[in-house]
Amino acid sequence: MAGMFELFNDEDSGFRFSITAPDGTVMAVSRSFPDKQSAVTGIRDVREYAGMGHITDRCPAPSADTAAGPVPSPDHRTRTAAPGRPGTRPTHSLARPRAPAITTAA
Repeated sequence: MAGMFELFNDEDSGFRFSITAPDGTVMAVSRSFPDKQSAVTGIRDVREYAGMGHITDRCPAPSADTAAGPVPSPDHRTRTAAPGRPGTRPTHSLARPRAPAITTAA
């Protein structure tokens, strides 16, 4: 399920929209628009620009004593297993073992 744009009136009688994740978490809230059509145009613009938008990091640089070096990008080819419940054995493969082929003598 995709996220959703929700259009609403703010406390100053302006129009805003929020972007919500599929689980209902509010991810972003727009500025106030003077009328509903302007807010709808803002939604259209966000949909157009955000998909391919560049990321600009404006966070302050970490101090020398806390800098641990660059964070490696995730390796999407492997998966980290979630910790199991106490008292269970880890499963090394989710695939079922193949049953031996049944042959008949001719």
